[in-house]
This record gives sequence, structure tokens and C-alpha cells, in this order.
Amino acid sequence: MDILDKIIAQKRIELQTRKEAVSLEVLESQIFENTSKRSLKKSLLAAEVPIISEFKRKSPSKGFINEHARVADIIPAYAKAGAAGISVLTDEKFFGGSLKDLKDARSFTDIPLLRKDFIIDEYQLYVAKTVGADVILLIAAALTKEQTLRLSQKAKELRLEVLLELHDEIELDHINEYVDLIGINNRNLKTFSVDLEASVKLLEKLPKDRIRISESGISSPQTVSDLMKAGFQGFLMGENFIKTSSPGVSLQAFIKEVKDLL
Repeated sequence: MDILDKIIAQKRIELQTRKEAVSLEVLESQIFENTSKRSLKKSLLAAEVPIISEFKRKSPSKGFINEHARVADIIPAYAKAGAAGISVLTDEKFFGGSLKDLKDARSFTDIPLLRKDFIIDEYQLYVAKTVGADVILLIAAALTKEQTLRLSQKAKELRLEVLLELHDEIELDHINEYVDLIGINNRNLKTFSVDLEASVKLLEKLPKDRIRISESGISSPQTVSDLMKAGFQGFLMGENFIKTSSPGVSLQAFIKEVKDLL
């Protein structure tokens, strides 16, 4: 089994446990309406430097990045620094996250929040809504075309925006009418190797009416500047900021450097 296969197998086990503990009917009763209508799409389009900064403690490829990261310290700092959105890892076993991290993050900011996890079941969409997510991630490599369509449609019913992550041209058929944003992951989820050229190769094949995001392996202001000029409208950045002693300060400095290059 490769890394992605192991994560999905673990996710199925966790899902069964969660469903036995809290029924879908209970989750439905806990859903609150998003009266503020937070939109990652709109936030990215309005930002001069459209960065989605990430909160995560570790990764399968590198182990702990910031083991003692605290939501109360980092989320407000990201918002103040100018993040267009914030991605919160909710996978516990492989990324050191939790649903509590996302729920707490919601209490510290009103900018759009992405639940970043390995979503394979509609149940996870209801959970995302109850803890305050505005956007959910669907990973094409972990889903069939039909599963992607079903989950995207349900997400829209729950008033969640959909970020569809692609890595290869063969996954383009996963794009459907309910997808709001399309991310190209520069990191291969089966091997965790990084290839920044993946973004450029796939860019021209993406629909022009969707927000196009480059994900993973980005650490240079020059790279962001170049990709913005090429047509990307957002950048999902994980380790670059969270690994520093002051993630918010690092994000603010990064944004300034990109502005100077534009």
C-alpha cells in the first residue's frame, strides 16, 4: 500500500467509529446556517496576494513540523497578516490535527476556513458544516469520478464551497458543475515527492471559469509571483509558515515580498 492507500484505509476505520458514536440525524440537527456567507472564492479574487495559509502540526513525509502549534496563537496571526483563507488539517493520525482545531479556529476569525482532510463520505461533509468550515477539500486521487460528483453536489446542498484537488491530467474528468475551486497539488500523494512544474503543465487545461490554485511545495515569493502572472489565483501553503517560530510574521513578510515582485 502507498501512503494515500494507508490514509484512506485508516479513514474508513475512523468513519465507522464516528458514525456509531454520532448518527447522521444528530449531525443534521446541529448544522447552523452560515449567515455571514463567507466565500473563499471571493476572498481569493479580492486579495492582492491570494494565499491560503495552513495550520498543521505534522505530515507523513516529514513528521512533526510544529508539534506544539496552538490555534489560539496562529489563526488570529494568519488573519491579521493578510491570509485570504486558512486551511485547517483535521486528520489526527497522519497530520496531528483534529476537528477541535477547526472548531476553535472558527471562534478566532471570520475569514473563510477550509477543512483539509481525506473526505470519502457524505458524513464528513455534515461534520465539516457543524464545526464551522466554509470550504471542503475533495482529492481526485482518492475518489472515483462518480464519488466526486456525489460529494460535490451534497456539499453545495450544505452551502459549502468545493475545492477539488488534482495532480495529473487523467483526473480532469473529476471536474463537475458543483466544483468552485480547482487545486493542482505539486506533491504526489502516493510518493509525497514534489514537482512544481505540475502546476504549469496543467494550468492551461483547467476551466477558465473556476478559481485555479497551486498547492504544496511552494516556498519562494518569486514562484508565487511567476505563477500569478501565469494565471493562478490562489496558493495553498502549508509548511512554509507553520514551521517558523512566528507563522503570522512569516506570512506577512512573504506577502510583502510577493507584492514587491508584482
